[in-house]
Amino acid sequence: MAAAVTIAPEIRAKYEPVIGLEVHVQLLTETKAFCGCANKFGAPPNTNVCPVCLGLPGALPVLNRRAVEFATLASLALNCEVRERSVFARKNYFYPDLPKGYQISQFDKPLAEHGFIEVPTPTGAKRIGITRLHMEEDAGKSLHDGFPDSATRTYVDLNRCGTPLIEIVSEPDMRTPDEAWEYLTRLKEIMLYTAVSDCNMEEGSLRCDANISVRPRGQEKFGTKAEVKNVNSFRFIRAALEYEIERQIEVVESGGRIIQETRLWNQPEGRTYSMRSKEQAHDYRYFPEPDLPPLIVSPEWQAEIAATMPELPEARRKRMIAEYELTEQDAQTLTATREFADRFEAVARTAKSPRRVANLLLSELGGRLKAAGIELEASPITLPGLVVAADLVEDGKISSKQLKQLFDTCFETGEDFPVVYEREKPQQITDASAIEALIDQVIAANPAQVAQYRGGKKTVAGFFVGQVMRASKGQANPALLNELVAKKLDA
Repeated sequence: MAAAVTIAPEIRAKYEPVIGLEVHVQLLTETKAFCGCANKFGAPPNTNVCPVCLGLPGALPVLNRRAVEFATLASLALNCEVRERSVFARKNYFYPDLPKGYQISQFDKPLAEHGFIEVPTPTGAKRIGITRLHMEEDAGKSLHDGFPDSATRTYVDLNRCGTPLIEIVSEPDMRTPDEAWEYLTRLKEIMLYTAVSDCNMEEGSLRCDANISVRPRGQEKFGTKAEVKNVNSFRFIRAALEYEIERQIEVVESGGRIIQETRLWNQPEGRTYSMRSKEQAHDYRYFPEPDLPPLIVSPEWQAEIAATMPELPEARRKRMIAEYELTEQDAQTLTATREFADRFEAVARTAKSPRRVANLLLSELGGRLKAAGIELEASPITLPGLVVAADLVEDGKISSKQLKQLFDTCFETGEDFPVVYEREKPQQITDASAIEALIDQVIAANPAQVAQYRGGKKTVAGFFVGQVMRASKGQANPALLNELVAKKLDA
């Protein structure tokens, strides 16, 4: 394994990384971009193909209307300006998995431009610009391993040919790998919320190439960039950027020159390798696609598409914080997916305290699910059952300790919370005189702690609450107990 590049902090501090990302997102349409073949992952190789996506002579493309709607919805969600008139072009290059010898894409007149995503940083929110969002078709897939003769042969599966894509090109506004990770995380969230893609990186429906350069701090001119490809997870993207930043600084510091090139990320070795020189736009010999007319997305059509826009994750987080009194972290977790947020809100609105439901979901229930290694769908405690539990605690009918015990029983028996509660029916002691009697016993048995309290160490009150709670077998009403302990000790 190659040793990682290590740059001294004082040397690294002299340079500023400049990062831009190109993200390809496969659209979740039923059929491909320009033909009626199924747009579905996992079919036997070379079965979801036809003369159009195979590029056979005389076959003509017909644009998928649903793909246009999805691409426009994604553009609007990313705050882009959608062009009323955009143009498809042929991007010419030769590769075994590109049977036509060109890719239908968009070049100088893309579908949308001038968008942005806001990401959190240690110093506040930062706006990352989006240069453009354009439509294109995917190429096939070259398979370099997994076959007996893979050492000498490459196999080609053309099922992916013609899959509708959007390419989202950011401005070079990111300055750290963490900012790039945040940008990708929020971009993926938005794509999932709008349901234009499933964003499954393992299946290739979301792919990212990173352009990275370094420059001396304070210099306005960009350095020479390298493009990093073959990165199949957000975690690896962060690692690849970290490596590439240090590699480029080392080259510059040693008097070398950065070459504009495409590099591949090798995860097992934790480093990038040179693949080829980086192409320029003119290398692809773009020209307008003669078989497709300009794409017209009228203001009326844009308005129809915009009307289908769901509440987006950042807006939803802000609303839920205000409406349910959630913390920023809890709102972030609850809105991680649209489905999870929908399920939480459907029950939270029926609860006496949505905040308590959120706390129980993320702590008490979430901790048990993690320990058991199961998802929420397999939980014995349903979300409506969780609301019952939250309301009982809110009303003071059961204590937090009793709740924990009932939750434990649910996971032991596989029963929902209301079933276990009705059977166990733990009772709280709410009779003030009964609780006072227990307090008197504990105070009498612990004169030293009483002296400490009355000497100014007020935190000792917690000792007395704990002792009384133990004596009551967890059944004393917590709010009443705290009130009476303070009253007795201050007497």
